[in-house]
Amino acid sequence: MDKFKDIRPYQDPEIRPVLDKLITDPEFLDSIARFYYPRLTRLFPEFMKGAASKKLCGQVKDVHDVKSMQDVIAVYMDKMIHDTTTDLGNSGMDSLKSDRSYLFISNHRDITMDPAFVNYMLYHGGLETLQIAIGDNLLKKQFVTDLMRLNKSFIVARSAKGRELLQALKLLSEYIHHCIETGQNVWIAQREGRAKDGIDRTDPALLKMLAMGKRDLPLAGSLRKLHIVPVSVSYEYDACDVMKATELREIQEHGSFTKTDDSDIKSIVTGMIGFKGKVHVAFGTEMALTSDDPEAIARQIDDQIVNNYVLSDSNHLALERLRQDGMVPLHKLRDIPEPDEIDRGARKRFEKRLNAVDPKLHRHFLYSYANPVLNKLGIAE
Repeated sequence: MDKFKDIRPYQDPEIRPVLDKLITDPEFLDSIARFYYPRLTRLFPEFMKGAASKKLCGQVKDVHDVKSMQDVIAVYMDKMIHDTTTDLGNSGMDSLKSDRSYLFISNHRDITMDPAFVNYMLYHGGLETLQIAIGDNLLKKQFVTDLMRLNKSFIVARSAKGRELLQALKLLSEYIHHCIETGQNVWIAQREGRAKDGIDRTDPALLKMLAMGKRDLPLAGSLRKLHIVPVSVSYEYDACDVMKATELREIQEHGSFTKTDDSDIKSIVTGMIGFKGKVHVAFGTEMALTSDDPEAIARQIDDQIVNNYVLSDSNHLALERLRQDGMVPLHKLRDIPEPDEIDRGARKRFEKRLNAVDPKLHRHFLYSYANPVLNKLGIAE
């Protein structure tokens, strides 16, 4: 009996039937048509859905298992990287062993692009691609669930409550341990939800959940079985920066932010097609765990993620602007060194982007870029 069937990604025999269902799903085809041809789809909805179906059929006609699905996704990634980044680099991959599977615990800035960039590096490095943890809060439509599970995503139950939640977390932990034991790499974010303020912090509760799969062992012993490697994904520009600043301001002013049904989909699409500039994926070293204190282990992970984060001119320029506008507390100013000379073109691009942002959002917008610098100095808000 497949105890993980309801949460795991689709397996080889399931790939083709799910694809065949997707390319005839009216809601999915409507979404694809509106994404690629918004104006024409409003005028000729049925015709454009047919055109989307025909295009998709051609793109996936040779897909018959997980690997061939990954090959198709790699082509999409190549185009996305060409269109939305100016440079893509990586570091630390030489410390990864090809005969070992890892749990990559990553900072979280973008819903889909964080694991996508990590996956891209592993794929082109000849290493096993990722199984990706994704919250069920993002899976409000069946075709979205199917798309994610086609791309090696497994489901994290965030909507469950009480005893049901405890059972779901135990099953999730067992599945992650199962993946590592069977040679599958796994990606999971360091905490629930994206870091909207640019501060990367690991939630100790995540570590407690991960240890549930081996409850006969102390916490450190259980986590050692997962071969944890922290990962830092650094973006010169966050495609969702204005959306995040808007949410933070709403929370500051009204105490909460109400998402619509389309909020997450909008974030996913914006993250995919929005400009990112320079992107760097830094792989840390496998954690040597001796403490059973989840908060101490979280700090160890944070140290690697923060130290390996690659700063861009946008980070220094945001901090410079905050200082000029008097938005950095005086007691912190003495700890902030002067940055190296910043490229004139980078300054121009940053100012153009900032000038397009509502001044009411400037503080949150700027701190989201400045906080990675303050993180490294240990003085982030």
